[in-house]
Amino acid sequence: MSGHSKFANIKHKKEKNDAAKGKIFTIIGREIAVAVKEGGPDPNNNFKLATVIAKAKANNMPNDTIERGIKKAAGDVGNVNYEYVTYEGYGPNGIAIIVDALTDNKNRTAANVRSAFTKGQGNVGTPGCVSFMFDKKGQIIIDREECGLEADDLMMMALDAGAEDFSEEEDSFEVLTDPDSFEQVRKALEDGGIPMLSAEVTMIPQNYVELTDETAVKNLQRILDMLEEDDDVQAVYHNWDE
Repeated sequence: MSGHSKFANIKHKKEKNDAAKGKIFTIIGREIAVAVKEGGPDPNNNFKLATVIAKAKANNMPNDTIERGIKKAAGDVGNVNYEYVTYEGYGPNGIAIIVDALTDNKNRTAANVRSAFTKGQGNVGTPGCVSFMFDKKGQIIIDREECGLEADDLMMMALDAGAEDFSEEEDSFEVLTDPDSFEQVRKALEDGGIPMLSAEVTMIPQNYVELTDETAVKNLQRILDMLEEDDDVQAVYHNWDE
């Protein structure tokens, strides 16, 4: 592990999410609807739904809201017309950016994403142009202060459950898994009473890039802000070392 701490970024995202909970709950609600349509309403037999539920819990979505979303989706399967689409591109100074969206209108979403890149002096590239710079991993972030276990005990719990890697920072622990092992590791930690600050399958940069030019930073932040404000955008990944 590089030891690159995600905790500050996670906390920053949490604060933004808390300020716009309606947005994050809408995003997760869409993901629940698509997961139910594709694999049914039982998370025990639907890995994608189980993963979305984990994400919902990490974002403090109430259990009854999750259950209502599943029931609504199960009774409304024929009307779910969202589809996943991914865009890849470059921000200022070649910063790599991946955008995952879930949309009922690909033309609208593509135009909005392209506009965000353009206004921040970036550009949308071809599929695969930057994704090779990232690894798809299950990632679980644990607040050190909220965890009752010592680092070695937590590491053994995670590795015994199937985790690939474990690292510790001053204020947090990070558990990495293969995407296929993510749910079993997450559940083992949950069953062990470990509070998780973040738990999701994500794209992790192989290397991080620093920006020292203030104009480049402002332009990149503009791209990221516009993408995060777009209701169709589910997640944005980048290799900027914030």
